[in-house]
Amino acid sequence: MDQQAEAAETTAFVTAALTFFVDNGEKPVNYVTENGLERGGEYREHVLDLHDGRPVRDSVTLDREGFELLQHNTAVVDFFDTDEVERVYNPEIEALVKEATGATRVFVFDHTVRVENEDVRNEKQVREPVQFVHNDYTEQSGPQRVRDLLPPDEAEDLLSRRFAIINIWRSIAGTVQTTPLAVCDAQTIGPEQLITAERRTKDRVGHTQAMTYSEDNRWYYFSDMRRDEAMLLKTYESDPEGHGGVSGHSAFTNPDAPADAAPRQSIETRVFAFFE
Repeated sequence: MDQQAEAAETTAFVTAALTFFVDNGEKPVNYVTENGLERGGEYREHVLDLHDGRPVRDSVTLDREGFELLQHNTAVVDFFDTDEVERVYNPEIEALVKEATGATRVFVFDHTVRVENEDVRNEKQVREPVQFVHNDYTEQSGPQRVRDLLPPDEAEDLLSRRFAIINIWRSIAGTVQTTPLAVCDAQTIGPEQLITAERRTKDRVGHTQAMTYSEDNRWYYFSDMRRDEAMLLKTYESDPEGHGGVSGHSAFTNPDAPADAAPRQSIETRVFAFFE
């Protein structure tokens, strides 16, 4: 990041609390239940400055910081309609990721709608924002997800070359002000901060990464994200030496949100990006 960009980022930030895993020897386990996500292990809040990425949005990249914000319109009318999301949104996302990354093949394999308002959440049967710092995949669980979802021969061929897992995050209803997404500069994350965690559902046991606190981390968010914007967030990278590492992330309660701000509604879409 150049000096002008560094100067710009210091003038725009919010001070807020993020929740980090405490590495005390106890293994972190996350249980996905009908009532939401329940954590096992010790976690602790830290209050820190989150830089607004908007003044430097042209300087941050997926291959360096591990995230970037793009202008991106969508033709989706109702993001609560799974059929419409799969029919309309998934092709839009495939095209977006190909253009943004140069991937030769993009495969959408999952999406999650998150709603802050409990009544709407219960009505629509969707999930709540996740308010602890984590990354979605480990060095082992990223490739395993490819093997889980694609035919064996095809999976092994694709895994013989570079691939990444990217989360595409956007608002689905108005401006996000109350619980934005905080993202950490991948360059500032030490490997010892990312601790393998079990993620247990009624159907399977997967593995993610819990993240510990470090004062060396540099944190960002993008203020007032709109429905016509998409944040790309890297959660797995097979070639971190050549294309940078992953970014930890978490929702957070924005203390500067207007009192009448609408509760957040968002969608995150997960894709495999395969490269020649």
